[in-house]
Amino acid sequence: MDMATLLKISEAASLALHTMVYLAANDRRLVTTHQIGEALQVSEAHLSKVLQRLAKVGLVDSTRGPGGGFKLAKPGEQISLLEVYEAIEGPLAPTNCLLSTPICSGEKCILGGLLEDINKRVKEYFAETRLDELTNVYQCEKVKQTRQVRLP
Repeated sequence: MDMATLLKISEAASLALHTMVYLAANDRRLVTTHQIGEALQVSEAHLSKVLQRLAKVGLVDSTRGPGGGFKLAKPGEQISLLEVYEAIEGPLAPTNCLLSTPICSGEKCILGGLLEDINKRVKEYFAETRLDELTNVYQCEKVKQTRQVRLP
């Protein structure tokens, strides 16, 4: 079992997080849905829905038409991962039970305090981490975009 199966984040939230870091790595330039979809290897249709939600809450600006695209609405150092996550999923609520309806007394859990600890660490990481801290993830993509090979 890998860690990804232990920590569940919806596809939409994951896509939003990756998209926002990608936009931060592009220095607030306009980037098309096609460019983002190609870079992240995701469906443009699903990406469009996520971008609409991010625009609705004011995290991205969109420009329609030829030469249009998306960019961050404010600098990456002003946007936390928690803001992005909550724009898609709503408030990150603590979960103290794996079951939708707890069956125990609540005094003792078969997982001890593990769920509480994991939830706390995830929320802290999301709240403390800004988009601009993660832009090096897409540096290789940025290099590919700017470096063009010219044949004689």
